[in-house]
Amino acid sequence: MDSLFDQGPYAPCPAPFNMAAHVLRRAASTPDKTALRVLHDTHSEDFTFGALNAAVLGTATGLLRLGCTPGDRILMRLGNTVDFPLAYLGALAAGLVPVPTSSALTEAEVAPMIETLAPKLILRDPKVACPAHPDTVDLAALRAMRDLPAAPVHMGDPERPGYIIYTSGTSGQPRAVVHAHRAIWARQMMHDGWYGLTAQDRLLHAGAFNWTYTLGTGLMDPWTLGATALIPAPGTPASALPDLLAREEATIFAAAPGVYRQILTRDMPALPGLRHGLSAGEKLPETTRARWEAATGTPIFEAYGMSECSTFISSSPDHPGTPTTLGRPQTGRRIAILGADGPVPLNTEGTIAVHRSDPGLMLEYLGAPEATAAKFDGEWFLTGDQGSMDADHRITYLGRADDMMNAGGFRVSPIEVEQCLARHPGITAVGCAEVTVKADTTVIAAFYTGPAALDPGALHAYAQANLARYKQPRVYIHLDSLPMGANGKLLRRALRQTYEATL
Repeated sequence: MDSLFDQGPYAPCPAPFNMAAHVLRRAASTPDKTALRVLHDTHSEDFTFGALNAAVLGTATGLLRLGCTPGDRILMRLGNTVDFPLAYLGALAAGLVPVPTSSALTEAEVAPMIETLAPKLILRDPKVACPAHPDTVDLAALRAMRDLPAAPVHMGDPERPGYIIYTSGTSGQPRAVVHAHRAIWARQMMHDGWYGLTAQDRLLHAGAFNWTYTLGTGLMDPWTLGATALIPAPGTPASALPDLLAREEATIFAAAPGVYRQILTRDMPALPGLRHGLSAGEKLPETTRARWEAATGTPIFEAYGMSECSTFISSSPDHPGTPTTLGRPQTGRRIAILGADGPVPLNTEGTIAVHRSDPGLMLEYLGAPEATAAKFDGEWFLTGDQGSMDADHRITYLGRADDMMNAGGFRVSPIEVEQCLARHPGITAVGCAEVTVKADTTVIAAFYTGPAALDPGALHAYAQANLARYKQPRVYIHLDSLPMGANGKLLRRALRQTYEATL
């Protein structure tokens, strides 16, 4: 029997369609229900579905009045505030193509994005790094748009570009991933296949507004069903989250594994309303899962995905999974474990692949047809990650086929970091790897050669000036030489293994 899961296809996306209209479809029937609560220490800032809808459509009007037309790209350089989702949905409602980006990126990292995107406008918080651009909308002007009259929603082909997100590819160059409006339609497969989400839920997401994990799981999905999204105010420490969960009577909690680890350093309050937690972004350590379940009496359901297709394998209340597996493909998906000749036998290692018909799959890498084509093998999209499938369709994660690193839930290309560090004086060669520094904790380490060991403080300062925080190495190690294979290729796994052998 082959490693193939086929319980689809999912219901086709209706046409005409608009992603923002789909997300805000509950506003007309429940205008006074709380859609969003921004949680502060002693109070909350609330937005009803009606107010949310008005702010989004007012923002759409403001963007159109600046001369934007459907299909124009809007680069978002905004901070961790409610402005981020309002601008994102406002652009989508107007038929524009928003490009959300991490506020941690430096000017040097954003400049090539601007060149690739040729954005019509840049929406910018002055606290967020961005090269000067003549068509920049400042935060005050953006916020004023919320009070404008509502724009008509731009309805159209669900296959048209909806939004663009960036991911680091194995080449070291961040790729602009173009998604269609239909991508939000595909997320309905997660509602039962991962969340167990209903309109009565109060979902607290620990991430920032401007993280795509938060944007999808923490905001778009609850709003689509008419549920309430709870988001901690900027600067809220992880240690405060348990009390917020209790105060707000959250029914579902979503976070990256690192946040769960931080929370578990303190005693947990009683959480009688909490049904379960959700985890994504990186593999959840089993020790963290066990500690959470012991402390709260609730399970954590894990999901696996990527920027090109969001999450498509998960455990859920209906299919809890096992400690050693990621879960199973969500109903409606077509997922295979591929070898050189197609799906491999059950319990055999291969590449995790998604069928190209999946409505959540990207359209393309912007301006990179060869890179796009390289990700497909006939009818399958290749994730680049290895796994195996058992007879119950549960998938065990067996590692990355490439050397991609994971930093707090963000995938990071070692080549991108290496190319940056190689420009530092005194470094002749450099290799980066994700290494384990203690139980359940990994960091990015940089191994370099040069005439002499360099001051770690200077290297940290250089990385801080040129790389987003999550891409910056936490460890620098001077070596006489880097391990190379017979073909002259850097052996990054050997770097990791050598380092961890010394612990």
